[in-house]
Amino acid sequence: MPQDPRRARDLRLLDHVDAYPRRPHTGLLWRVVREGRDPLQGGSAASRWCNGRFDVLYTSLEREGAIAEVYALLTLQPVFPSKIVFHVHRLQVSVRQSLHLADLPTLARLGVDTDRYQERDYTKTQDIADAAFFLGFDGLFVPSARWPCTNAVLFTDRIEPACLSIDATEPKPIDWRSWRRRNRQGGSSRR
Repeated sequence: MPQDPRRARDLRLLDHVDAYPRRPHTGLLWRVVREGRDPLQGGSAASRWCNGRFDVLYTSLEREGAIAEVYALLTLQPVFPSKIVFHVHRLQVSVRQSLHLADLPTLARLGVDTDRYQERDYTKTQDIADAAFFLGFDGLFVPSARWPCTNAVLFTDRIEPACLSIDATEPKPIDWRSWRRRNRQGGSSRR
């Protein structure tokens, strides 16, 4: 559910977030989207790092991290969707003012209950993302709740189109059964 637009931002949180350096990042990221969707298109749906007030592009620094995030969403369906085809995309990105909160102790210092980070209580993480967006950051680098890696959440309104491109698209769609089987037998999913 989107944050109440009349609710004032937490000034202490704004001060804490503003104290972090704005760091550049240039490199490859991974994204999984259903067939037919532009992998560079963000969205404003309320989620862990978006309160619905701005567009974000969810990506991961690791291929398996991007797959694990989408898999976790699909498992919330009453029946796992077997007809929808998903592809893995490798993106090239260049951001100049990202907020790096790359581990759970850092999130804890900002008020996130890291013992419950894998749960779907997004209030505090949405507040952090909203503060970062308000303060002019162009994205967040945060721990994945589904895989031991870092995710990048990009604020698409803050990134020049030339700074984000598709580097490659895997031609074969994700085989969810195979992926699930591989990761039950020794994968490192946090789930």
